[in-house]
Amino acid sequence: MSDNRIWLFDTTLRDGGQTRGVDFSKADKIAISIALDEIGIDYIEGGWPGANPTDDAFFAEPPQTRSARMVAFGMTRRGGRSTANDPGLNAVIGADVPATCLVGKTWDFHVETAINTTLEENLDMIRQSVAAAADRGRESMFDCEHFFDGYKNNPDYALDCVRAAHEGGASWVILCDTNGGALPNEVFEIVSTVHQALPEVRLGIHCHNDAGVAVANSLAAIRAGARQVQGTINGLGERCGNADLITLIPTLVLKLGYDTGVAEENLPKLMGLSRMLDERLNRAPHAQAPYVGEAAFAHKGGLHASAAQKDPRTYEHVPPEKVGNTRQYLVSDQAGKSNMMARFAEFGIEIDNADPRLETLIRVVKEREFEGWAFDSAEASFELLARRTLGEVPDYFNIGRFRVMDERRFNARGQLVVESEATATITVGNVIYHEVALGNGPVNAVDTALRKALSTAYPSLEDVELVDYKVRILDAREGQAGTGAVTRVMIEFRTPDGVIWRTVGVSTNIIDASVVALGDGMMWKLQRDGIAGPANAA
Repeated sequence: MSDNRIWLFDTTLRDGGQTRGVDFSKADKIAISIALDEIGIDYIEGGWPGANPTDDAFFAEPPQTRSARMVAFGMTRRGGRSTANDPGLNAVIGADVPATCLVGKTWDFHVETAINTTLEENLDMIRQSVAAAADRGRESMFDCEHFFDGYKNNPDYALDCVRAAHEGGASWVILCDTNGGALPNEVFEIVSTVHQALPEVRLGIHCHNDAGVAVANSLAAIRAGARQVQGTINGLGERCGNADLITLIPTLVLKLGYDTGVAEENLPKLMGLSRMLDERLNRAPHAQAPYVGEAAFAHKGGLHASAAQKDPRTYEHVPPEKVGNTRQYLVSDQAGKSNMMARFAEFGIEIDNADPRLETLIRVVKEREFEGWAFDSAEASFELLARRTLGEVPDYFNIGRFRVMDERRFNARGQLVVESEATATITVGNVIYHEVALGNGPVNAVDTALRKALSTAYPSLEDVELVDYKVRILDAREGQAGTGAVTRVMIEFRTPDGVIWRTVGVSTNIIDASVVALGDGMMWKLQRDGIAGPANAA
């Protein structure tokens, strides 16, 4: 085995399934397994046969992988039973997959307190269970549960557990920081000691993130001699989660030069894998996730943006394209000319650096940001603001009056229903549209009324989909007595061809803020499509 080869073990479908609010279906497990296999993961822990109907269904027809080895997880035999007479163990080693990973106690406190058996019996349970899986033709691995706590309490016994697993035929013995409380220096020292004491044992590492250092602990273990690393996509897992493979993999490959099953040319797929999992779980992606987050290569401060434009290495530790991400220059109250010019380049806007309109735009942006606008997260609204400042946005339409009525009532079947009705007046050129629409909420009703009016003049707006809507109540600011709380609305739009854009609206009235953001969203689509303006303009 090459000392430079790190084997990747994904436990998203097992340990990640223990995340609060996560409940994988069989279809989820199959889709995620296929994605993990395609990217180059070595081992995929599919779940625990016999633990629940979903895992039973999954292992009844496990997906066929190209290179990854599917793993069934379970426990060592129970105390007082033989391996042949333990239904739980036999469900695991009988699963139609090439590998098993059995977990057992390695902390003497747990052995005597949690499972109420003797230290010697526990060693037999480890040795015999691992051997039973190997005898069935499975690659047999062993998870040393609570290893670091156990080692601190009784190092000799913890090492005896590792030996017992190796004697039973374990291909890998994984040292687990189950409580997630170990620190990198401790992990390095303990793994180094185990590696030196038992050089014949192939060691792995399994870290939880309760102290926020699961990735650091995993890297420390690898530096100390571990050659398998276990983790999950996006750091899913029990309590605070597991080590995040999306962070670990590019660090191992790009920073430390290790060889993994994920080739460097496959690293750009990590972002898609991360997003796919979030989509499956109906979770918003973590914007500040290392490497793959939307903000991972976003430059907001003027000083940062200016330097990054000269050479990205000034404020980027790796090129974003290496991991499938992109560089962004954000516009905010901290922005300067460098940010503006960079965004203009992205939008295809040509302007001289000395143009006085540039200073005007910077001033307006900073004033609006102070009022609550957030242009760094609403690129479409900023582009419109910039183009309006430069006189490049046609007068597509004007939103005049609107009114919303909400009704909460019981229908004829005695069911409680809530309906919203909106009326809106919109001027397109010299034509005035007055539309009425119903919706399942006030914003939906207003959106529908606006679209009814605009789609007549601009049919291309019919395929615009509102995919996300966020509201934040901002604190009233000093010197603005009587204004009360300010509402900021962020809206994300999408078209069937995959184009996504975001807008922002701010007002003391939530519906008004929504109308501003909705109007910007429609107007941005029109200017992107190159629409000249209303055909009936006077």
